[in-house]
Amino acid sequence: MVKKLLWLIMVWVLVLHSGAAAALTRIKFSLVGMPGSPQNVVAEKFKELIEPASNGNINVQILYAQPPGSENEILHKIRVNTVQMGVVTGGALDKFDSIVRVINYPFLFKDNEQAHEIIDGPLGIKILKSLKRAGFKGLCFSENGFRNLTNNIHPVKSPGDIKGLKIRVMASALHIAVWKALGADPVPMPWPIYKELAMGAIDGQENTLWTMEVYKFYEIQKYMTLTRHVYSPHINVASLKWWKTLDEDTQDLIQRTIREAAVFQRKDNRSKNADQLARLSEKGMRIEFHPDLDAFRAKVAGLKNTDLYSEPRVLAMLIEMLNAAK
Repeated sequence: MVKKLLWLIMVWVLVLHSGAAAALTRIKFSLVGMPGSPQNVVAEKFKELIEPASNGNINVQILYAQPPGSENEILHKIRVNTVQMGVVTGGALDKFDSIVRVINYPFLFKDNEQAHEIIDGPLGIKILKSLKRAGFKGLCFSENGFRNLTNNIHPVKSPGDIKGLKIRVMASALHIAVWKALGADPVPMPWPIYKELAMGAIDGQENTLWTMEVYKFYEIQKYMTLTRHVYSPHINVASLKWWKTLDEDTQDLIQRTIREAAVFQRKDNRSKNADQLARLSEKGMRIEFHPDLDAFRAKVAGLKNTDLYSEPRVLAMLIEMLNAAK
């Protein structure tokens, strides 16, 4: 009887210990942005979904990077498992794995629907798997959006109008090369850039519609051109070091839930574009709706033959992607 009682106590202690350990599972999820930004939307949705799905055994802490433009710092923290998960722009990841330059290739996708179809398919999965080389578990793609040009000097309709403009770009070899090819003077600069735009240290920038509205660029940028030159995905990643410590059921739950959150965010992001464009126009931005996109495409067509894509695996992936997007 005593042995049986001791055995029951040991089983109960193990059950309690197991539950306590599970309850202590914490995910630090880091991002650049603010409430209402696409990064925040996917992070909040992930938290909303996974905490009840895990029966309270997983808790998500959303961290906002400081200073606000330090995506490189986020990625370094994820690699060493100081932070377990994060959402970053594709351009920030190309320092860690040049394969992401394939998705950011200029004028690659016709529209959001085509972009989603391709990045959710075999080619997108290949790119996510490739991130293991850099210490990341690639989870899925959420969305930043198509990038457009603004400036405070004059209207831009064709590449000739860009010549000499100082355009802020992210610290990405591809983004720098794109704007050099278009005739601009690209200036890599960390975020935020409102002050630099207001002071005239740079003439313009290129970004998504939500960014221009949320950061009030309509106050300091007169002209917008709907170039839609790059489809900018957000990539949701986890620390590979951390990921390998998780059991298969937990991995499956995280993968399934972040994917659901990303699909929700992409629909949310796309649904807002028309209203964002209307509000930017109402606030005084002069918008060029029909730039000479054929001329823009011609200027950047040679990028696939540069050193940016000289690595065989990257070039092979670019060719596959270009063929898929025809």
